[in-house]
Amino acid sequence: MTNNLSTAMSGTVSPPLLPLPDCVAELLSELGSPPRLAAHLRAVHDVAHQLVDWVEQRYPAVVFDREAVLFGAATHDVGKMMHLAELSGPGSAHEEAGQALLLGHGISPELARFAATHASWADARVGLEDLLVSLADKIWKNKRVPELEDLVVVRLAEATGRAAWEEFIALDGILAGIGDAADERLSFQASFPIYD
Repeated sequence: MTNNLSTAMSGTVSPPLLPLPDCVAELLSELGSPPRLAAHLRAVHDVAHQLVDWVEQRYPAVVFDREAVLFGAATHDVGKMMHLAELSGPGSAHEEAGQALLLGHGISPELARFAATHASWADARVGLEDLLVSLADKIWKNKRVPELEDLVVVRLAEATGRAAWEEFIALDGILAGIGDAADERLSFQASFPIYD
């Protein structure tokens, strides 16, 4: 494993980011992940931690799979290893490729799905976990997507019985706070090369 890859996945960095889960770091090392991809996955994983912590604190009655969200955030773009152009430009070929890659490495369909669902939140089959992974993948760089946020608000309002506007205000507050550190996360990601 290169020094860049190791640092991107778990080294001491600024801003302080949680390391990727060991199982994900091992997979990325085995596959020879580009350091920039690992840095991106780490940033989104860290933001997902903030989101799931917030959901658990504000909505203790909401049932969701915290570990699935964190794994999904840590692996959602793994398919970009096979579509390197999508590390620096648009494209969606990495989505199905990532799901197939994870399945091929023994990851369960329940966890591998996030590689394919993180950009298709409008699909009626996605659950709260999928929405949280999608949200983390947007807000890490302070990109606000009203359609996605509305879907999260609806799920939270249904779970609590509170008015949607109340849940919107709460969600808006946490997203604004997370978004404030976006420039630092973007600089962290950009400090790692695509090719190592």
